[in-house]
Formats: sequence, structure tokens, C-alpha cells
Amino acid sequence: MDYKDPSEIMDEIARLTPTFHGVSYKRLDELGSIQWPCNAEAPEGTPTMHIDRFVRGKGKFIITKYVPTTEKITRAYPLILTTGRILSQYNVGAQTRRTENVQWHDEDRLELHPHDAEERGIKDGDWVGVQSRAGETVLRAIVSERMQPGVVYTTFHFPESGANVITTDNSDWATNCPEYKVTAVQVMPVAQPSAWQKQYHAFNTQQLQLLEAASADPAQATVG
Repeated sequence: MDYKDPSEIMDEIARLTPTFHGVSYKRLDELGSIQWPCNAEAPEGTPTMHIDRFVRGKGKFIITKYVPTTEKITRAYPLILTTGRILSQYNVGAQTRRTENVQWHDEDRLELHPHDAEERGIKDGDWVGVQSRAGETVLRAIVSERMQPGVVYTTFHFPESGANVITTDNSDWATNCPEYKVTAVQVMPVAQPSAWQKQYHAFNTQQLQLLEAASADPAQATVG
């Protein structure tokens, strides 16, 4: 890309996107920040949207053809894994894991129904290996009747959980959104986290220690 300055990228976005026509680095320097839409109708941006009406009505719905997933359970992978979020953490936790929110959710765990746990000799709090056609990882188990038999669930807020290591490469045909919610897996008890998870945990601990040292005494915060 032949850009000489980041401002040229913003200029290109402004040319191509009607709601950003009035945005430029110069205007950002003048106003401090700009809330879109910013164009001829709103030259200083739109601090609050949808005051009197929704911008383009109540919503635009399009009927699309249902295409079933190609991911199927088998004797080797008899459970369906689905992933999701929890209220106290945001997405991959890059911001919220550094806050006191970890008091409520300090690791990703695998929830499974008591019947599935009993069949595999898994107790609440055990380490379990989760294996799919794409990969494998290790999580701590939560035995919970919130889950239906045959379905397991985990969040993905902590990188060392490896939740996205085991999800497939499938995606939605219309939006190209990854198919994180349907992955055939097998779950079995294991003794400890995997080698790469231990390595990541050690690295993460080191980084947090460096951050703490930098906060206490910036002059002593060096990376060896």
C-alpha cells in the first residue's frame, strides 16, 4: 500500500464511507474526537444517535437460506462444544483480565452435564482434555445441569484456555462468521494442562510481574 501517512488512510475512508465524509486528522485535532455519522448534515459529528427515530427504520431483516453445518458428532467425537461470553469479561479479555473482574471469572472452564461427566469419570474441578478434529486443549471442568446431555460449553476470555484452538475452520456462507458454536469434541479426564498452556502461563506471569515492577518503579522495569 502506497500510503505516506496514516492520515491518508483516514482520508480514503472518508471518501468511501458516507457516514465518515467529514472525518479527517485535521478535524480530529480540532474537535478532540468525533462520533459518527460526521458529514455535511452533521459537520461536528453525532454525539447521540437515534434521538427521535432510528437512522434507517426499526431494522433491516433479510431471509437467507438455511445451510446445515458439516460438523457432525461421531463415536470418536460424541459431544457438541459451543462457546460464548460471560458478563464480567469482554471478548478475549485483553482489557478486562487486567481489572478486578477476575474476582468473578478468573479462568475459562468447560461445563458439562452430570450424565456426561459420570460416563467419563469426571468430577467438578478436574482437568479435562478437550479434543476435536481441529486440535486439543485442557480446561478445568464444571459439572452443571445448565448443560443438556451431549453438549459442553466454555468461554474464551483467557488465551491459555485455547478455546479457539479446538474450533473448526467452518464459517457461515452468507456472512463468513466463524462457526464457533458447533464443534464435535471428545472430553476425557487428564492430569494437568498441556505443555503449551504451561509455557503460556509462565510467560503471562512474567509479563504481569514486569508490569507490576513498572508501576512501582519505572526506572527498574527492564526486560531481560
